[in-house]
Amino acid sequence: MIYRFILATALGYLLGSIPFGFMATRRTKGVDVRNYGSGKTGATNVIRTGGVLAGIIVLACDLAKGALAIFLGGLIMGDVVGSIGGMEVDRQDAQMASGIAAIIGHIWPVYIGFRGGRGVATFMGGLLFLHWPTALICGGIILGMTFITRYFSLGSLIGALSSVVAMILLVLLWSQPVEYLIYVAVGAAIILEQHRDNIKRLKEGTERKVGEKAGLR
Repeated sequence: MIYRFILATALGYLLGSIPFGFMATRRTKGVDVRNYGSGKTGATNVIRTGGVLAGIIVLACDLAKGALAIFLGGLIMGDVVGSIGGMEVDRQDAQMASGIAAIIGHIWPVYIGFRGGRGVATFMGGLLFLHWPTALICGGIILGMTFITRYFSLGSLIGALSSVVAMILLVLLWSQPVEYLIYVAVGAAIILEQHRDNIKRLKEGTERKVGEKAGLR
């Protein structure tokens, strides 16, 4: 059983590490997206560097790898229930672990020197698989705040934090698995940490807005 859990987690990391943003800008512009703008491989920086179409494709792929990691994690674990260090683990634990591993892989991808994105789309893809109504609501919050403020970073932060609030209510009032709450709580904490520089720039009024071109770093 422990081998299934480890395999699910490792596969989640390897899936998350697939650098779609890096590959897209290499193919369309012949450049490394990490040398431009924020230096990240996420869809926002790809849009600034490689164009809207490339950014949309990268967004879809990053969402998909988050969802796929959790799906495969559950599939690998199956209905096996066992114990790791005295703690009982099951399919939902494997899904949670593989989803978090995918976020970590997106941020620190093994294939391109551990320099990736901020994990927002991969996080949302995992949430879409676990509880799609919450994902759609929080995705709407991200888009809405981005449209109003023109700061995708601010929209992402509010959307991630909103998912935690929503999942707390779902666990307490509608008996959703606590593993879902752990997934969003850990994912939101990672996203918050990854946006430290954005938060600083937002406070200083120097954060890039949506639509601004990315120059060389």
